[in-house]
Amino acid sequence: MLAGLSEWFWQERLWFPKGLGWADLEDRDGRIYAKAHDLWAALPIALAFLIIRQIFERTVATPLAALLGVKETVRLKAPHNPTLESYYCNITKNPSQTSIASLCKQTGSSERQVQRWFRRRRNQDRPSLLKKFREASWRFTFYLLAFIAGLAALIDKPWLYDLQEMWQGFPVLTLLPSQYWYYMIELGFYGSLLFSVASDVKRKDFKEQIVHHVATILLISFSWCVNYIRAGTLIMLVHDSSDYLLESAKMFNYAGWRNACNYIFIVFAAIFIVTRLVIFPFRIIYCTWVYPVTIYEPFFGYYFFNGLLMVLQCLHVFWAVLIIRIAVRFLTNNEKVDDERSDKDETDESGEEEEEEGVKKDTKKNGPVQNGHTVHNNNHRKRE
Repeated sequence: MLAGLSEWFWQERLWFPKGLGWADLEDRDGRIYAKAHDLWAALPIALAFLIIRQIFERTVATPLAALLGVKETVRLKAPHNPTLESYYCNITKNPSQTSIASLCKQTGSSERQVQRWFRRRRNQDRPSLLKKFREASWRFTFYLLAFIAGLAALIDKPWLYDLQEMWQGFPVLTLLPSQYWYYMIELGFYGSLLFSVASDVKRKDFKEQIVHHVATILLISFSWCVNYIRAGTLIMLVHDSSDYLLESAKMFNYAGWRNACNYIFIVFAAIFIVTRLVIFPFRIIYCTWVYPVTIYEPFFGYYFFNGLLMVLQCLHVFWAVLIIRIAVRFLTNNEKVDDERSDKDETDESGEEEEEEGVKKDTKKNGPVQNGHTVHNNNHRKRE
């Protein structure tokens, strides 16, 4: 059964245009071509990235966070309460007013105490500022190095300047060492992101991120198997051209460097819009969708490859809306740039309680107080 399924999966009419097949990609005359089994190399690379990331975050990102002044907010832990904990874990993290009233009766606590408990408990589950900074610094480092490496690998290639060159001689295109490592490293990195998604900071676009990672891995793997490598390297370069700017803006945001964060974000927004909403759809997708059919008849792989590109483009539009919304708010109102996808800590009332306790103590010592200040009695009676 598995042999039959494998034979059906790898049949040439699904992967190649009519008249071409796997025999065209066999190594000969000193020419080397991409092979499907090469993709297994990305698995140990992904595992290596997971190890390197842990070392990087501890030895580089953490000291850098301290140098930039990343400060951790001290979070008060919610007191142990089995009833509230069970409700929080099994029902909802945000109880309604009716549910709060019911929980008050079950626990013998006041409404304010129950609300405070849930507020503190939600804050406990939110990632710390240091965790966010370390994650952003790791991605910034990779995306920057990947962009530089990709640019170095493609700077002298004709298909970087004339996109139609990516199809000249297809599918008999010799594999270059720079292309091999560019592919394996990118595939290994996105594989590591998929492995670590459970422990990474979860944002509101978590599902979109999963779709993006899966689509990217499929796109890289498929383009490798059918020798769409020239197109694949261009797509990866376009994506890496702006991502490192976003991660650097996040780093400065977590460090409290507002002006640096804002201006880097505006530069990122401009590059993102140009590369993802102009170059990617109107240059690269156009060249992969329109030009190939002038050379060969459409086949399943042609539709599958362009379908994955369209999935990425839909995600680009989704993220572009969020980016433009933030950029417009900053440019019109000079507001601080914030990542709308991230959950923010909720204000805890513990400070208010401490202040109230301090006020009570002052009342006992110095008499009545008003707005935290002692009220002085200026109506002294004159002695007769």
